[in-house]
Amino acid sequence: MRIALDAMGGDFAPDPNLHGALQAVAQFSDLEIALVGDPRLLESKLDEIGGDHRGRISIIESEGVVGMEEKPTVALRQKPNCSIVRCWQLMAQKDVDAVVSAGNTGAVVAAGLRTRLFLKGVKRPGIAVTMPNMKGSSVLMDVGANPAARPEHLFQYAVMGNIYAREILGVASPRIGLMNIGSEEGKGNDLYRETHQVLSGSALQSSYVGNVEGRGIFHGDADVLICEGFVGNIILKASEGMAEFMMKTVAGALLGSLSAEKEKAGQVLHQLAQKYRYQESGGAPLLGIDGTCIICHGSSDSDSIRNALKMALEMKAHHINSQIVDQLSTASAGAWEQRSVALTQVLWLLLSSGLACAD
Repeated sequence: MRIALDAMGGDFAPDPNLHGALQAVAQFSDLEIALVGDPRLLESKLDEIGGDHRGRISIIESEGVVGMEEKPTVALRQKPNCSIVRCWQLMAQKDVDAVVSAGNTGAVVAAGLRTRLFLKGVKRPGIAVTMPNMKGSSVLMDVGANPAARPEHLFQYAVMGNIYAREILGVASPRIGLMNIGSEEGKGNDLYRETHQVLSGSALQSSYVGNVEGRGIFHGDADVLICEGFVGNIILKASEGMAEFMMKTVAGALLGSLSAEKEKAGQVLHQLAQKYRYQESGGAPLLGIDGTCIICHGSSDSDSIRNALKMALEMKAHHINSQIVDQLSTASAGAWEQRSVALTQVLWLLLSSGLACAD
């Protein structure tokens, strides 16, 4: 597998990207990495690091980088040959199998959408993140790629998230839930009420557990949680902030009240923090792309980059994309056939009512 790594993306680039790439090629013998960025800078940094890395690491030239605070669409117009654009171009040309970036998330998604490099049948790609809960882990999708989703998009996220949870998280029979303001049927706005009806009458109905409230994410009420990108991004950022707040608050309270056991308590808290740190998962996949795209946290270190590269390898090994294409072709047909029948029935009732009134 050959992966394009956005060497210039991230808060601390390029150092974590280079170290992570070197760790990955040392760990995985079937991996090649194309570092995309400023050749002179990257060559100089690699020379400083030293070691035997030239066999499976190459450098692809790019011009410029999208900053974390820049508006993605404007930056991409002004920097048509920036590192993340070059990464996507390489994948569109089939020169690489995957793209990994810790750069501006909006720019990563926007550059990908501009290529129209979608899997067959996919309407809109979505970002899937792994969320910890009391029972293990779940998939939350979408968390930012599509803030103006339609019911068919959310239905496709359910299909893709179901495959990801089964193949990557190892959940044998994933339970699918729709994020909502209440668990009762009929809750939410038009988007969520219609999506609920679609999922309830689709090929996924046996796996669909209905609406899930916010607290259900961490209770483990579902293994796959579906929402639009606007809602998902708020959930993700709020969860990150709450986790950091709780860890610091609990650590301060415990360590402040302990004396002899302070060192042991500190070690336990450190182990707990390590278990849930985002670096361990590496990044979040942009599912629905013809290829593989892993989006990393902006402050990713070398471990995170290595794990993101590992995730790309795992997605290819589990044939995630071919499963998405196959299941969308059958599941979507059933879902929209059911929807068409329901709409026909509604129209017939309205027509009948109109005729009755005329009589």
